Amino acid sequence: MLHPKQALFDTDEQTTALPVVDHYCGVEVRMDKSLALQAEMGPVFDITLDLEDGAPVGAEAEQRQLVIDKALSPANRWGRVGARVHPFDHPAFEADVDALVSQAGEALAYLMLPKPRSFADLNAACAFVDASLQRHGIRKALPLHALIETHGALRDVQAIAAHPRIESISFGLMDFVSAHQGAIPRSGLSAEGQFDHPLIARAKLEISAAAHGHGKTPSHCVVTEFKDSDALQTAATRAAREFGYTRMWSIHPTQIQVILDAFAPSTAEVDEAIEIIYAAQAAQWAPIQHRNNLHDRASYRFFWHVLERAHRTGQLLPAEVRQAFFAPKNSAAA
Repeated sequence: MLHPKQALFDTDEQTTALPVVDHYCGVEVRMDKSLALQAEMGPVFDITLDLEDGAPVGAEAEQRQLVIDKALSPANRWGRVGARVHPFDHPAFEADVDALVSQAGEALAYLMLPKPRSFADLNAACAFVDASLQRHGIRKALPLHALIETHGALRDVQAIAAHPRIESISFGLMDFVSAHQGAIPRSGLSAEGQFDHPLIARAKLEISAAAHGHGKTPSHCVVTEFKDSDALQTAATRAAREFGYTRMWSIHPTQIQVILDAFAPSTAEVDEAIEIIYAAQAAQWAPIQHRNNLHDRASYRFFWHVLERAHRTGQLLPAEVRQAFFAPKNSAAA
């Protein structure tokens, strides 16, 4: 029987299903702890090794080598380690990209491009990365992620999301608030306030809508109250359920499982999705009636995404579901 991806989506509708959590670390001891945790939990979260805001200042060359060594180490068990470089207009940008590409271009899962001031900025950064890949003979088309945290990037977010080299766009809360020069109060940086302030909510929605409109992954910003699991749970749930984000940043290992739980569908949602997808498949994807509701290919797509999200958040699906839809040997599900 046809796999749901084959039955429900055209080739140009297929999007990359990234892990739900993007975990940032810029200090070696935290890198090692994060890599060990990822090896244990599996590729349910990415690790972004930081050369920018989360890294020490004044040791750029040493930080580049540290990131390269970690990406190439056996600790990168799942191949889901990326790196955040300096902004395009920073003196270290070209050295960052050239070193990472030449030495770890095949090992890195992606590069994060922070603080573009416009689409032109982002486009030039992408072009430099691609020229470096070609210059060093890297066959892998290294995915690129963009961080929207300036007024210009938000203004150009639709064009940035449409860029063919961009796989995901993230919201940078702290720089975005700072760019308003005090017009947004301190509460806008909090777990609760960042959802309630109209200017921040507008930015979150525009980024999420642009990403979905162009088949890219929208990634939500950090919650800095990393010891307040209740605040994080509430924020992550709102990001997923109200603002349409399918990925979220973590800045402390204790945040990872909380975000996974918040982004995961409920047991009832998963059970319903399994029933409907199995019934649809048995009906060769023709319309069906399920619990007095009519379903067809339009709603089948929704329920398939529920199952995909359950899989990406590490939920324990029934063995027959994992085998039928998510087994590595099934090229449509890989």
